[in-house]
Amino acid sequence: MANSPSGESVISRVVRLMSAFDRNLPTMTLSGLAHRAGLPLTTTHRLVDDLVVHGLIERLPDGSLRSGMRMWELAARGSRALTLQELALPFMGDVQAAVHQHTTLAVLDHGTVLYVERLSAPESSLDAAHIAQRMPIHAASSGLVLLAFSPPAFQDEVLSRPLEAVTAETNTDPALIRKQLADIRQRGYVAPPGIGVLEWTGIAVPVFGPDNTVAAALNAIVPRREAAVPLTVPALLTAAHGISRALKAAQAPGR
Repeated sequence: MANSPSGESVISRVVRLMSAFDRNLPTMTLSGLAHRAGLPLTTTHRLVDDLVVHGLIERLPDGSLRSGMRMWELAARGSRALTLQELALPFMGDVQAAVHQHTTLAVLDHGTVLYVERLSAPESSLDAAHIAQRMPIHAASSGLVLLAFSPPAFQDEVLSRPLEAVTAETNTDPALIRKQLADIRQRGYVAPPGIGVLEWTGIAVPVFGPDNTVAAALNAIVPRREAAVPLTVPALLTAAHGISRALKAAQAPGR
């Protein structure tokens, strides 16, 4: 229901408030939150008071605000990502042991790539592909793998949009991307250097769900100069097959 002069619903305004928090700015003042969410201070004050009561926002001793644990709890209860994470983690650990670099698990969500899990390499300098971070589909190796095995209608939808060049290496030509997608389907993996972060290469393979549709992308992110693709792909494929089997077993009748 809309009950604001702009016609915006309460839910829409709450989503704007909760979306204002991120990894770079996990806490902020009430006025800072209002500014970042693009809402009047009085509206923000009223909504925040209700959200604090329900635990969706926490008010710290100094008066600053942050996203509450209750938000995480509610989101995790029925999330398909939680089951995927739990099943994938042991296999991701095997990849991590083999490549000694970041290993990520990503899904498609609302037209972008969403990272739902990451095993980090402490010695890595890469500050990207964090859990809950999003990337454009065409500018991430995980996104290209997910797109390659998605229905043609979805591919058409993605490639009909304006495609941003995240780096100088990002391919923004729909015709060239279509050729790349065909190559991914044939080879079963992709390893484009520098398309999301210039100095790094993402090597990604698909994970398939119980209905044999693509469910996720498993990815190793390695320094561009050290991208040993022929050695990394077998470890990723083995792990991806294991995750796929686990997903199918979890959905089997009687489970």
